[in-house]
Amino acid sequence: MSWTDFYRRREILEAAIRHAGRAPGEPLTLEEIPGAAEAFGSEENLLLAMQYKWSQLLGGHLRAEFADPADAAADTVDSDQVDAVSRAWRRAQSGNEALRAVLDGAQERYPALARQYEGELRMLAITAGLAEPGEPAEEITKVGHTFDALVRAGDARPARRRSPMGHLMRLLAPSA
Repeated sequence: MSWTDFYRRREILEAAIRHAGRAPGEPLTLEEIPGAAEAFGSEENLLLAMQYKWSQLLGGHLRAEFADPADAAADTVDSDQVDAVSRAWRRAQSGNEALRAVLDGAQERYPALARQYEGELRMLAITAGLAEPGEPAEEITKVGHTFDALVRAGDARPARRRSPMGHLMRLLAPSA
């Protein structure tokens, strides 16, 4: 794929997301999105590209949340770890509501998209420390579904922000 093709596909993907924002639960009609049929070939391929974009967004927010090595080294289920994954998901979703909504509406129509979503649920459950990688995939997926539902429902308390003082104190503390 040339750079021209890459940028063209990206433009079409952005146009499809804008189009989907008008009716998020409805199937995408490639004919209504100029160039989509030629670039992606099918609604499923376009949706898989959207899922990839969502995964990139979410992964970036997760990496930002866990950038502090002291936080990533925790061995126990920590509410901070759960909160960090929740914040990352909410930040990814913020400003990308149409993308998330179109993906949610399409999972039942395409098994490949459903498998991608289940993989995301497992990743969220494991990253939040609510499941271990060695557990059965079905169990991890169930935990991920529950976690996803709770994150989407939100909570009444405001999101906690990391204090830069905590990070500074960990850096200054003598290591044993």
